[in-house]
Amino acid sequence: MKKIIGILALGLVTMAFVVKSESTKKQESEGIKFQKITLEEAKAKALENNQYIFIDAYTSWCGPCKKMAATSFKNAQVGELFNEKFINLKIDCELDADGPELARMYKVKAYPTLLIIDGTGKLIKQVVGFQTEDRLIALANSVD
Repeated sequence: MKKIIGILALGLVTMAFVVKSESTKKQESEGIKFQKITLEEAKAKALENNQYIFIDAYTSWCGPCKKMAATSFKNAQVGELFNEKFINLKIDCELDADGPELARMYKVKAYPTLLIIDGTGKLIKQVVGFQTEDRLIALANSVD
């Protein structure tokens, strides 16, 4: 009897991990897809594709940055809009190679700072602070 209960318990734990894993995979497939390219590569791509660049300028210690990464950026509607409209970058302004220069160039003083720039590097929009899904959608729709 103890063996049967043990086997059942093991089966339930295994199923819980499988369900959680599938849920995580689904979340990863939704939301904003941030590209792992340099700012210069993004600018070249933006010019080639006639797109703007969306930049999440963040730091590793920023609480609102982490919250937005776990919530607003994972939203399916936000992801669909941003992935279609922008070249998306996440740049740690302290640790990434482009970070300190980006923070200086665009006068980033607080985190998170969200930037929309064109392929030449010209600033189109800058928003500071935590953004909800609705505010991100409004931001994306505010640029042509």
